[in-house]
Amino acid sequence: MDQKILYLAAGEDTEGLQQCLQQMKENEIGALITTHALKGKDIGMLVRAIFKGSPCSKHEGAACRLFVYKHCMQLVESGDLQSDIATDMIGLLMLEAHHLPGATLAELASLYVDAIKGGSIMNGKSLDLFPTILTVLASQESLSYGEGQLCGEEYKKQVINTLCSSRWDPKCVIHLASMFRDVPVSTEELQFVMMKVEKMFPRLDLQELPPLVYQLLLLSAKGCKKILLEGIIKFFHQQDQLQKEEQMGTESMELEAASVPKDQLRHVEGTIILHIVFAIKLDHDLGRELIKYLKAGQQGDTSLVLCSFSIALLLSVARIHRFEDQVFEFLKTSTIKSFKDRLFQQNSKFLQDLIPAQCSVSEMILETVSNSVFGWDHVTQSLVQLGFIFMDSFGPKGGPFGKVVEINPVAAKTPAQQASRLGAKILLETFKVHEPIRSEILEQVLNRVVTKTSSPISQYLDLLSDIVVSAPLILLESSSKVIEAFDHLSYLPLSTVQGLLKAVQPLLKISVSMKDSLILVLRKAMFSSQLDSRKSAVAGFLLLLKNFKLLGSLTYSQCSQTVTASQVQVDVHMRHNASANEALCLEILGSLKRCLSQQSDVRLMLYEGLFDVLRRNSQLANTILQTLLSQLNRYYELEEDLLPPLKLESCITTQGGQIYLQEPLAHLLSCIQNCLAWYKQSLLQGSKGNDDEEEEDNEDSFQCDLEEQLNSITRRMIKSELEDFELDKSADFSLTSNVGIKNNIYAVLVMGVFEVLIEYNFITSNYSTNRFEDVISLFNRYHKLSELLKEKSGKGKSLSSNKTKSLLTFSFVSSLLTALFRDNAQSHEESLSILRSNNEFMRYTVNMALQKIQQLEETGHADGPDGQNIERTFKYLCDITRVLLWRYTSIPSAVEESGKKEKGRTISLLCLEGLLRIFNAMQHRYQNKIQQFFSAIDVTSDGEEEQEIVNITEKAAFHIRQFQRSLVTQLSGDEEDFNSKEAQLLVSILSTLSRLLEPTSEQFAQMLTWTMKICKENNLEDVQFCKGLMSMLFSLFVLRKSPVSLLQELSRDVHSRLGDIDQDIEIEEQSHFAMVNAKTAAPTVVQLILSQVEKVLEEVDWLITKLKAQLSSDRVLTDESSQGSTTREPVEKAIILQLGTLLTTFHELIQTSIPSGGCVDILLKEMGKMYNILTSLVKYYIHGYTTNAAHLPARFEKLVKLSGSHLTPQCYAFITYVQNIQNETMSFAGGAEKKKDKKEMASITAATARVLRETKPVPNLIFAIEQYEKFLIHLTKKSKVNLMQYMKLSTSRDFRINAATLDAALQEQEEGDVQQDGNDDDAQSNTTVDENREPKKKRRKR
Repeated sequence: MDQKILYLAAGEDTEGLQQCLQQMKENEIGALITTHALKGKDIGMLVRAIFKGSPCSKHEGAACRLFVYKHCMQLVESGDLQSDIATDMIGLLMLEAHHLPGATLAELASLYVDAIKGGSIMNGKSLDLFPTILTVLASQESLSYGEGQLCGEEYKKQVINTLCSSRWDPKCVIHLASMFRDVPVSTEELQFVMMKVEKMFPRLDLQELPPLVYQLLLLSAKGCKKILLEGIIKFFHQQDQLQKEEQMGTESMELEAASVPKDQLRHVEGTIILHIVFAIKLDHDLGRELIKYLKAGQQGDTSLVLCSFSIALLLSVARIHRFEDQVFEFLKTSTIKSFKDRLFQQNSKFLQDLIPAQCSVSEMILETVSNSVFGWDHVTQSLVQLGFIFMDSFGPKGGPFGKVVEINPVAAKTPAQQASRLGAKILLETFKVHEPIRSEILEQVLNRVVTKTSSPISQYLDLLSDIVVSAPLILLESSSKVIEAFDHLSYLPLSTVQGLLKAVQPLLKISVSMKDSLILVLRKAMFSSQLDSRKSAVAGFLLLLKNFKLLGSLTYSQCSQTVTASQVQVDVHMRHNASANEALCLEILGSLKRCLSQQSDVRLMLYEGLFDVLRRNSQLANTILQTLLSQLNRYYELEEDLLPPLKLESCITTQGGQIYLQEPLAHLLSCIQNCLAWYKQSLLQGSKGNDDEEEEDNEDSFQCDLEEQLNSITRRMIKSELEDFELDKSADFSLTSNVGIKNNIYAVLVMGVFEVLIEYNFITSNYSTNRFEDVISLFNRYHKLSELLKEKSGKGKSLSSNKTKSLLTFSFVSSLLTALFRDNAQSHEESLSILRSNNEFMRYTVNMALQKIQQLEETGHADGPDGQNIERTFKYLCDITRVLLWRYTSIPSAVEESGKKEKGRTISLLCLEGLLRIFNAMQHRYQNKIQQFFSAIDVTSDGEEEQEIVNITEKAAFHIRQFQRSLVTQLSGDEEDFNSKEAQLLVSILSTLSRLLEPTSEQFAQMLTWTMKICKENNLEDVQFCKGLMSMLFSLFVLRKSPVSLLQELSRDVHSRLGDIDQDIEIEEQSHFAMVNAKTAAPTVVQLILSQVEKVLEEVDWLITKLKAQLSSDRVLTDESSQGSTTREPVEKAIILQLGTLLTTFHELIQTSIPSGGCVDILLKEMGKMYNILTSLVKYYIHGYTTNAAHLPARFEKLVKLSGSHLTPQCYAFITYVQNIQNETMSFAGGAEKKKDKKEMASITAATARVLRETKPVPNLIFAIEQYEKFLIHLTKKSKVNLMQYMKLSTSRDFRINAATLDAALQEQEEGDVQQDGNDDDAQSNTTVDENREPKKKRRKR
C-alpha cells in the first residue's frame, strides 16, 4: 500500500491519491507511518504523499492531516525513533503547519496542553512543533472559542494562560522553557511564563536547575530580566535559610522535604552564577538590570536582596570591566549603611523596639568567602579586591602633621573601623581557603606596607601578622617576597619597621635564609647616614636577640604540628652549630655597641630594648651588663668626694652652634637598674644548681661594681645641691639661649636620675629605715628641682615644663602605691611611716600612677619594661585600681581637706581621676577582660576567682552604689563644702560604669531612677556639674525609651525659669527638675535639650527614609502592598507621636526669653530641621497616594493642626524677638562707634559678627516653613483632605507689615502734609515711605 501511495504521489495523480487514502482507515495510515519510521525508510516521502492526498479544503483531508499530526507526535514522544528521523519528521510537520485550518490548529494546541497537564511529554522532542502551531494560530483571523469568536492572537494568549495555570510535570519544565524561546509572546505573556517556571524551582532536582536557568536566560532576551533575576536570587536565598535552620537544629516541617546536601547546593549555585555571568557578557542589559534591582532593594530591607548567592554573583559580575566600579561601589555603600544602621539602632531603645535588627551584610560577605571553597574560583579575585577596597577606603587616616590616630583593634566602634576590620577578615579567610591567590594577597599587603609611608598602615601589619600566624609554612613558599620587602627597611618609618618585623618574626624562626637576609639588611642600615635607618637597625637587632636564644631553642606555641617537623630540621641545624649561633648573638651585640657612640635617640632605643633582651635571652646577661657598666664608667666620677657624681657636661654636645643631648644618662641608669634587679633575682633562683664557682665569682665582680656605683651615686646625689648642677634659682631656663637649653637638658637628666635612684633604693631596701630615708631625701631634691622648673615655666616656656615622661617602671609604681596605702605588715610599719609622713611624696606616687594609666588609656601600652606586655600591664592596672578604690572610699575627701590646705589637687581627687581613666581604659582597651578586672579588684574574692563566674552588671552596680553614696554625701552637705571638681569626676565615673550595665536589668532601672531623682531634687548652680549629670540622664534614658517626654518637661522648666518673650505674660511656675535654675537653664540645659532634639530628629528622619524605601521596594520587588502597609503602620504612628511631642517641646522653647548667644542660633537651626522632617513626612504620604499604597491617618491631621496652631505662629513671633535683640545690639554698637575706643570697637565688631551669625538660620527657617506649606497644598490635592485650613498666612518675609509702625508712619505723613504745600504732597509722601522702608537696608546687608 505504501508503494501505491508513493507511486500515485509521484505521478501527480491527486484524485487517485485522495481515493486511495479515503479507502484506508486511520489506524492503517498510522501503522504505515510507524512501519516506515521504525525501519528508517524515507518517512518524509510518505508523509508528504499523505498530505498531498489530504487537501485542507475538504473535511476528510483536514481530519486525515490532524490524525497524522497526532500520530507523529506520539511516535516522536515514544522515543522509539532514531534522532535524525524524528527531527526530519518534526521539520516536515512544521512546514505543513501553515496549511492547516484554524480549527485543526486549535485542536492540536489543546492536545499539547492536555499532554503537558497529563505529564505524557517524555523527551520533549515533540514540543519543537508547538511554537510553530502557536505562531500559525496567532496569524488566524478568527477562531471559534466556546460560543463566540476570538482572533488568533487572543486565542494564542488563552492557550498560554491555560498552559501556565495548569500543573506541570517537573520532567518537562526544561523542555517547556526551551520551547517558549521560539514562541512569539507579549511582555505580559512572558512575565506569566517566567513566574510559572520560577514557581517550579523547588519541585525540581537541584542538578536540573543549571540547564533550566540557562534556558531562562536565553528566554530573557525577550524581556522580564528583572523577574528572572529576582526569582533566582530569592530561591537560593531561601535554600540558604533552610541550610542555616538545619545547622541550628530548628525543627521545621518543610525541612525534611527541602533539605539538600550543602556541597551539592554550592556547586549548583556556582554553575548558575557562571551561566548568568556568561549571559551578562553577551547582554549588558541583563547586568544593568541586576544592579538596578539590587540598588532598589538596598533602599529598603537589604536582607531581601543581599545574600551569600547574590554577593557571589555580584563579585563574579565585577570581573566584567564595565560593571566593576558599580559593583564595588554598591557593596561598599551597602556594607557601610548596614554598619551605620546597626550602630544607630544600638544607641536607641526606641528604634530597637520599632524596627527588628536586620541581617548584617558583613556576615553575608564572610559567608560568601566560606562558600567559595566549593569551586567558586570566579569569585576569589573579586573577594581579594573587595577586601583591599575596604581596608584602603576605611582604614585609619593620618591626623594633623602626619600624626597617626591610634585605633584600638579590640573595640572597632565606628562604621569605617568595622568596614576596615571586615576587609582584613575577608582577606585572611580567603588566604586560608584559596591556595592560588595566596601569593597575590601577600604581595599586595607587603606593597602597601612598603609604599604607604605617609599614611597609617597598622591595619595591613595586623593582617600580615594574622596571615603569618595562620599559615607560617605556606608563607615560606613566598619567602622571596618577604625578603624583597626587607630591602626597603632602611627607607621605611621606624614604626613600620617595628610592626613588619614583629609580624614576620615567627617566619624568622623557621627560615634560615630569611633570617640571614634580614641580618644583612640590618647591618647595612646600621652604617646608614639616616638616623631613622640606624634606629630601624637597632629595633631589628633587638628583636632578633629577643627571639633567638643562644642554644637555638625554638618555642612557637601558635604553630600547628605540621610546623614542628620543619622546626626539628632547623633545630638540628642549629644545635650542630650552637657555637655559631652564640657567635651570631655576640656579633649582633657587637654591632649594637656602635650605637653607644651615636645620637641620643639611637642610644635611647638600645637602653629601652636591652632589658627585654636580657629577660628573654638570659645567656647574654654578662655581655649586656658589662657593656652597660663600661658605658656608665664614661660618665661616673670615681672620686667619692667629688660632687655631683656624674659628668653632665659629657652628656651634651654642640653642633652648628646648637646644643643637643648626646647621652640619655637617666635612661642608661634606668636600664642598668632594671637589668641588675632582674639578674639578681635570676641568680637567686638558679644559685642552687650552679656549681661553677669561678664563673660565679666573675659574675659577682661586675654585679658588685654596678651596685657599689649605684649606691655611691645615691649617697652623693643626696649631698649635692642644685648649685652643684648649676641649676639654682638664678639659672636661665629660657629656650632662646644656649645656656637656657643646656640648663633645661641638665634639669631633665637630673630629675630622671633622681627617679631611677628612688626606684633602685626602694627595691633594694628590704624595708630598711635608712634606705627609705634615702628615698625621701632623693625625692626632696627631685621635688625642689621640679618646683623650680614649674616656677620658671610660669614665666616663660621651658623644655621641661612640658610633661616629661617618668622613668619609674609600671611594676614599681604599682608596688610602691600598694606599700604606701595597703601594706599593714607590723614589721614594715616603722619604715613605711617615713614615706607616709611625706604628703608630697604620697601625692607624687599617685600622680605617677595617673601618668602610667593615662599612657595606657591613650596608646594601649606604657613606658619602660613590661609596658608592651598586655598581661602584665593589666595585672598592674588591677593592683593600682584596688589601691585607689580603697584610698578614695576609706578616707573621705572632706577629712583630707580639713587638714592642711595643699597646692593643686588632693590625693582623693587624684584617685578619682585615676579611677575614671582606668574604667575608660578597661572599656576601650580590655573589653574581653572586664570580668577578670572586676574579679581582680574585688578585695573579698581573693582566692575564690576560679569558682565564681563574675556577673559584670552586678559588679558594676556594686561599684556604682559606692560612688553614688559619695555623690549624695557631697550633695547633702553645705553649698560652701560642695567640691565641684569631685562631683564632676564622680558623675563621669558613674556615667562610664553605667555603660557596663545591661539596659534590660533591674540595676539599670535603679540607676536611671536614682539619676532622675538627683536631677529633680538638687538645685545647684554649678554649670559643669549640671551638664555632666543631665548628659548621663539622657544617655541612660535613651536606652530604655525615647526621651521626648523628658524633653517636654525640661523645656517647660526652662520656659518657667527664663520667662516669656512677651514680657507682659506671666508664666505659671513649674518645676519638674530642680537642677534647671536661672543659672543652668541657658545655655547649659537649653543646649543639652537641643542636642537631644537633634538626635531624635535624626532618628525620625532615618525612620521616614526607611518608610520611603519600603514603599519603593514594595512596588519594585513585586510584593503585596497590603502586607507592606500593615508593617508600615506602627512606624508611621511612632513617627507622628515623636514629632507631636517634639512640637510641644519647640512650642515651649520658642516662647522662652532665651538670651542672645549660641542657643538662639542652634534653636533656629533645629526648628529648620523640624520643618524639613515634617516636609519629608508630607512627601512620603504624597508618594503613597501616587502609588496607591498609603492613606492619611487621623493622627497626621492632628499633627498638621498642631503645627499650624502651636508652632508656625510662635515661630514668627520668635524670629521677631530675635531680630529685636539684634537691633538693640546693633544700635548699641552704632552709639558707641563715635567714641572710637579700641576696646569698645573690638567688642562692637564681635557683637556685630554674633548678630550676623545668629541671623543666618532665619532665612533657612522661613524657607523650610514655606516648603512645608507648599507640599501640604500638594497633599491636600492628592488626598482630598483640606490640610491648609490649619495654616495661617505667614508674616515674616524680606519685609514685614507691622501695624503699630504703620500707624506711626501715617501720622508723621499727615503732619508733613500740613507743613508742606499741597502740590508737593505726593512727592513728599513717597520720600517718607522711601525713608521708612526697611527692605532696602535688608538688601544692603545681604
